[in-house]
Amino acid sequence: MLNGWGARHTMGLLVFLGLTLAYMIRTNLSIAIVAMVGTRTGANDTRNNSDVCPVSNSVDDDNYVEGDFDWDEQTQGLILGAFFWGYTVTNFAGGRAAEYLGGRLVVGLGVVVPSALALFSALCASVSKELFIVLRVLQGMTQGVVYPAVHSMLAAWVPPHERGSYCAIVFSGSSFGTILAMSLGGWLCNTEFLGGWPSVFYVFGGLGVVWGLPWFLVTHNLPEQHPSITSGELSYIITHRTYVSQRKTMSLPVREIFTSLPFWTLMVMSLGYNFIFYTLLTELPTYFSNIQHFDLISNGVKSAVPYVVQLVASVGWGAVVSVLATRNLVTVAVVRKLSTGIGMYVSGAALVAMMWVKCNSGVAMAVMCVAVGALGMVYSGSILSEQDIAPNFAGSLKGITNTIGAATGFLAPAVTGAIIKDNQTLSAWRAVFGLSAGLSFTCCTLYVLLGTDKVQPWNNPKPKVEKESDP
Repeated sequence: MLNGWGARHTMGLLVFLGLTLAYMIRTNLSIAIVAMVGTRTGANDTRNNSDVCPVSNSVDDDNYVEGDFDWDEQTQGLILGAFFWGYTVTNFAGGRAAEYLGGRLVVGLGVVVPSALALFSALCASVSKELFIVLRVLQGMTQGVVYPAVHSMLAAWVPPHERGSYCAIVFSGSSFGTILAMSLGGWLCNTEFLGGWPSVFYVFGGLGVVWGLPWFLVTHNLPEQHPSITSGELSYIITHRTYVSQRKTMSLPVREIFTSLPFWTLMVMSLGYNFIFYTLLTELPTYFSNIQHFDLISNGVKSAVPYVVQLVASVGWGAVVSVLATRNLVTVAVVRKLSTGIGMYVSGAALVAMMWVKCNSGVAMAVMCVAVGALGMVYSGSILSEQDIAPNFAGSLKGITNTIGAATGFLAPAVTGAIIKDNQTLSAWRAVFGLSAGLSFTCCTLYVLLGTDKVQPWNNPKPKVEKESDP
């Protein structure tokens, strides 16, 4: 392994910050909506109902927020999921565009444009919920290109044996962004700065726009194109990475991809992982607010704590598997399956435990930390498998699998909203947690049994046959 800070590390830092800001934009509404609609306890919530957590005497009436918008749970689920309606549409386009135009442009625009749109959130929400939904859909569409494009860049920049630790750090930007969105967002909502909850959109959006400057100045699509990369680092990357073509006009082997068992295994795994991920990401503040009765500031902070655990778990586990892989103690395939298996099974088991936590807020927080934190290990697992099986088409493959995963971004809030509509009870939330746990166990088992790290034959481009011209 080449020691010292190199061009690939600078790019990794900027990708980390870009994903941080992308997730701040993606997640900001999860905490802001609590302030926008106020605290809700449900139509059937009474202090004597054994299926509802009682409000502690330490929680006074000042902690219950009067909202600006009269949106019921189903409407909130629709608004929370609107981002992902747009996000789902552009994942494949983003991966393919990165393979043709380069990931630098696609990732850059995918962070900057939705950040700029965030600056109009408060205005659109005040005009109508329909306009606000349209804005969120547009943000999702413009950000949907980011994740596949990042995978396309990393396939060219990072050798396979480094990906476990490198990508665990880079992708932990999503956890860090969630932490900032929920903790800082909860605090901003409780201040008078820029009107309270609107400041969440102004601050986060402004930061995302500013990030674009260093990104476009410093990053490059391929290490071969970087003007100041050292010869040693360039040689190291080219020598150790799997085959990556320099051609930009490679035809996508559609038939081979959609008849590939490894590819379908990743599709199923993406469905299971993302459903549990987005259920927790979008609904955790609502659960803590309406079931455990956390006030606005503590809700934001406590909703962020599980993602602190996730960040530590992802980086720590990435370091462990990197050492094991470097010393040839485990294969890449073992790293992928072990990381995925531990992450998904532990998280699923924790969600089963959440079904029996009831009103013990301390235990609920601890168990939720396990459920969310364990998912961080998957950053060294199945999330990287597209780069393993087809580095030339890593962007396109991630675009396809993440389209399925992104669909759960609006499906999960919609399902949750339907279950808890006018029914903010322990039994309703048990159904939410049980559904997520079941998908986690099922999809992970299929990946562990059928997943692979082997580069597929259709990864290698076939040269185009030139037609002979008439003499």
